[in-house]
Amino acid sequence: MTARCCWPKIFSSYCCNFGCCNGADGEDDQDQINADDPNHHIELATGRVQLINTIQKWDAKLLEAKKAGKIVILNFSSSWSSPCRRIARPYCKLADRYPSITFLTVDVDALAEMSSTWEVKATPTFFFLKEGKQLDKLVGADKLELKTKIANIDSLPS
Repeated sequence: MTARCCWPKIFSSYCCNFGCCNGADGEDDQDQINADDPNHHIELATGRVQLINTIQKWDAKLLEAKKAGKIVILNFSSSWSSPCRRIARPYCKLADRYPSITFLTVDVDALAEMSSTWEVKATPTFFFLKEGKQLDKLVGADKLELKTKIANIDSLPS
C-alpha cells in the first residue's frame, strides 16, 4: 500500500519527510492505513505507552522513571493530527521493543500548559529525557529518525 503524503496535493512534489511517503522505510505499511482519515480511530497510547493527561500523572511517571534510572521518551501528540496518528502505531511498537525505556504520550489538548512549558511548536514532538533532563529532541513523524534516536539513547551507559 502506498501512503499518502500529509502535504496538500499541490505540494506533492515536496515530501514532508515525516515518514508518510518518501521518508517512510516501508517496514510496515499497516502503520499507514487510514492515518489521514479523521474518522479512523487510532490509539495514541496503547500497550507500554502511557497517556499523560494530567500534570499529576506526569509528575508521578517522571519521578518513577528517575527512581528506576530509566530514560523517558515524551511524545507530545494530538488525535486530530495526521502525522501524530501516522506515527502512533510505530511508536507503540518501539515501546514494546525497548522495555528499559519509559514511553509517554502527552495529549496536547488536555495539557496545553505543559506543551507551552516545553515550547512545543508542532506535533508530534518527541523529547528524550534522562533524570528529567533533555538529551535529545525530534520534531515530526519521521519513523526512521525516531528508531535511530531511540536505539542511540538505549545504548547510552546507565
